[in-house]
Amino acid sequence: MAASKSTSTRKPHARRLFMEELALLRQESGMSLAQLAEKVRFDRSYLHKLETGLRLGDEATSRALDQCYGTGRHLQQLWKLAKEEVFPDRFKRYMRLEDEARVMHCYSESTILGLLQTEEYAREQLRTGWPKDENEMEEQVGARMRRQEVLTRESRLHLRAILDESALRRQLRDPAAWSRQLAHLLEAAERPNITIQVLPFSAGLQHLLGGSLTVLTMLNGTSIIYEESSTTGELMEEPGDVEHRKLSYDQLRDAALTPVESVAFIRSLLEESATCEPPAPI
Repeated sequence: MAASKSTSTRKPHARRLFMEELALLRQESGMSLAQLAEKVRFDRSYLHKLETGLRLGDEATSRALDQCYGTGRHLQQLWKLAKEEVFPDRFKRYMRLEDEARVMHCYSESTILGLLQTEEYAREQLRTGWPKDENEMEEQVGARMRRQEVLTRESRLHLRAILDESALRRQLRDPAAWSRQLAHLLEAAERPNITIQVLPFSAGLQHLLGGSLTVLTMLNGTSIIYEESSTTGELMEEPGDVEHRKLSYDQLRDAALTPVESVAFIRSLLEESATCEPPAPI
């Protein structure tokens, strides 16, 4: 009997397709999980979680399995599709644009920018979003960490990040983890493609307070705006909207501490984090 149109045209979720393909390829190869683990040098339990969908893994894992099975880039391409499913629909097109962009200017008011977070910071923030279970949360953490590859790949993204002082005073529950996050910001600021500025409380009210803003500059020189709150996000490509937001960002940048002053401020927070007595607001 022919399948109904609704059934035959229904596309499987990329993540399910990825896990099923992994299991099928191993079965066709005649290898057990233990044999595969020995061949690709990954833990057997880790490979089992990939085949059952409990873990998504990373691109390096997919590349190693492609090489093992002789499947070209098949698994890597499936993994990339599955990776996008971790993010809400509203964020997927932005991620593709972020991957293609060469320069990013952004402002984050209440939290550390995702591209500059440690795993500990990301995990504590994502846990408050009520993930279904621990596996889902870890996938979200892993997805956020993988986004940071745009800063270290060969065609590196140039990032200028303005962090509001409030984001730097909202500490993690674990003081040691908070110190590691501050140290991570200082290390990031030393990279030639990353500039960090702090918008101090003394800068007063600003038009962009109340959310976050990202300006992506593409290869062809055009700019795209992404405005985001904790639950919504909006892409803007109309020249008038883009120019208005860029002017607001420029005003914000002018009000911020210089990169050198910003590093000094973050370092002062790190030095005093052990005493739990942060310096007085600037």
